[in-house]
Amino acid sequence: MNKQMNRGWAGMTALAMALGLQGCGGGGEDTTALVTQIPVNTPAAIAQESAASYDDNVNGLITESTLKRWKGNWLNQRPAGITGKLVILQVSAGPAGAEYIKPNGTNVFTYLSPSSEWIQTRTNGVIETPSMVPDGAAMDALLKKYNIDPQNDMIVAAMGEGNTGNAMAQGRIWYALRYWGVDKKNLAILNGGNQWLDDDLGLAVELLPADFQATASAAPNNGHATVRDLLVDNTQLQATVGDMLRILPASDTNVLNDGVFIWDARNTSQYSAGETSTANTITPVANYMTTFQNGGSRQGHPWGALQLDFTNMLDSAKGWAYKSKAELQAYLDGNVSGAGFIDGSYQHVGFGNAYRPGDVIYTYCETTFRAMITGVASTVILGKPTRFYDGAMVEWSSLTPGSVITDATGNAILPEDSPWRTDVKSFYRAASSPTQVAQRYITDAYAKSSNAIIEADKAYKYGEVIPTAGTNAPPANPCGG
Repeated sequence: MNKQMNRGWAGMTALAMALGLQGCGGGGEDTTALVTQIPVNTPAAIAQESAASYDDNVNGLITESTLKRWKGNWLNQRPAGITGKLVILQVSAGPAGAEYIKPNGTNVFTYLSPSSEWIQTRTNGVIETPSMVPDGAAMDALLKKYNIDPQNDMIVAAMGEGNTGNAMAQGRIWYALRYWGVDKKNLAILNGGNQWLDDDLGLAVELLPADFQATASAAPNNGHATVRDLLVDNTQLQATVGDMLRILPASDTNVLNDGVFIWDARNTSQYSAGETSTANTITPVANYMTTFQNGGSRQGHPWGALQLDFTNMLDSAKGWAYKSKAELQAYLDGNVSGAGFIDGSYQHVGFGNAYRPGDVIYTYCETTFRAMITGVASTVILGKPTRFYDGAMVEWSSLTPGSVITDATGNAILPEDSPWRTDVKSFYRAASSPTQVAQRYITDAYAKSSNAIIEADKAYKYGEVIPTAGTNAPPANPCGG
């Protein structure tokens, strides 16, 4: 490595340490002017709490009444601090007659933006994982495609067709933009799918058939903004496999007052590796799934995780809109009769034994699509500090040595002495045959850090260049990230 690269890496390391200390809430010395310009937000600083009535929100989770008011007279109705356009990103078309929220083509635009645009296969330095937050170049391409000015425009993520998959996808849009530094005042999620918004709900202000059209706006592909314009670091919104390994308890127990709350958003069968179903009916493990999702080597959950299926956050009768703030809070409090979080004993934890005030929520599912819904509920509606384990169980259940099971090629995914084995902190059942285990791509089984994605994204934003992941990793984030 030449002297210039050494100097650049040293600068990046110092910057990462200084920014990391800032994110911990103090103690870091501002070694460069850039550090002063780019604060590192904690999960608590990133969270935002909804009003009791979603109709009163002008960012975060908004209703059709708000959107109707905005798009009907945008220049006079746009929220304080917003000086640009109203950009609506629908993840799919709605049903016939309610395909796309009608734009005006001047300062209100509605684009079709599927979930595939908001994910990317990336390596964290240990393993290559699909469905991760897009990198800086991909985000800049999206800003250009839809001519988004992330500092001045209002960006609304909408479902189109109301269903659980599209609710997940609108969450991925919110997550990617927020992670890259878009301010909460510039970002909203529309509550409910178009087929519900198009119904006569008896509201004073609601979307009507005339507020929809059959086609989306044509993407202009002429934007000039970049995520480098967003002088804030929200990368702590993402949790890595290293973070997860550090926060887990020493056994599979529901530890209270430890400052973390680990939320498995999958179904009960996946959480329990088939030992029980959502109805809490014990079934023989041998009868549960011939293969695991995504060809995983294991099924189960990290120690200490509590499970509550993401669908509990949504109202299927209202276009898969989010339930009321009070209902969502009751779930977190463990105060829902006959439902709610379960622990490793598959029993409901009960009132006071779920979320505790001050806990940082770590939420995940299989690929952190379902967890977008639990995370939106916790951090956009309830205002709880939340981190998304973006690698999720597709990554976690892959980090397995040959002594547990090999992949379909007969090779171990990880060596026995790799520090990244997650089976040692998991309740799990291994796949019944190696032929069912998909091959995984390990970047470095002995990597010093799993922060390569976050470090690369910091480098992109700060205009630095860092070496290849795993070859000369920076010191561990002092915040545990």
